[in-house]
Amino acid sequence: MTTTPLLEAREVVKHFGAVEALRGASFEIHAGEVVALMGDNGAGKSTLIKTICGVNTPDSGEVLFEGRPIGGWHPKEVQALGIETVYQDLALAPDLDTPSNLFLGRERVRSGLLGAMGVLAKRSMRDEASQVLTDLRVKIKDVSAPVSNLSGGQQQSVAVARAVTWANKLVIMDEPTAALGVPQTQAVLTLIDLVRQSGRSVILISHSLPDVIQVADRIEVLRLGRRVAQLKTSETNEEQIVGAMTGAWTQESAA
Repeated sequence: MTTTPLLEAREVVKHFGAVEALRGASFEIHAGEVVALMGDNGAGKSTLIKTICGVNTPDSGEVLFEGRPIGGWHPKEVQALGIETVYQDLALAPDLDTPSNLFLGRERVRSGLLGAMGVLAKRSMRDEASQVLTDLRVKIKDVSAPVSNLSGGQQQSVAVARAVTWANKLVIMDEPTAALGVPQTQAVLTLIDLVRQSGRSVILISHSLPDVIQVADRIEVLRLGRRVAQLKTSETNEEQIVGAMTGAWTQESAA
């Protein structure tokens, strides 16, 4: 593991009016890691992630990527660093097929005069989409069908595949297994492991302890807008994680 984190948040504070959503929150992830960000509702997880992604501007504190301050950058500038986020709503276009969703907003046009006229390079996008799906072992019977025809697990896989297509450094996943059945959940967890094997880092926001324990290298816990625990998955248990989330257990008292 390198000394400098791939991404680090240091003492980030964020207010929304009189509400202090982040009260000096910190977080870090190194290259090649899967780190779970956990906390009860209202702990500040979503606010921290949105601050990392550029949706929110921190009132104070720092967000660093490869040692470089990026706090307050526009989301497009953050994306250009190789960071993509898969939100809970997936943000898929239900009437479009899988390749169109993978290239949504980044469509490729054909070369020459046809490109100047805005004609899309559909074959090129389809071939690249198929390769990404193959690499991630995502099985979709008909990639030309609207994604609304796919199962929940397949739609989640398409959203992850889109993120992987454009993120060469870090993928952030917000509750990727929420509302999925057991087989679909396992498929998504396998996909997360494949993303890590590809060399990318993954921030996993989840309330599911079994999912986190299965795929995460480390767990960072937020409570009331602050980081209260940094845990190695192999050296912790569910009781400690829940205790950190609720305040019943502290890392300082256990040291």
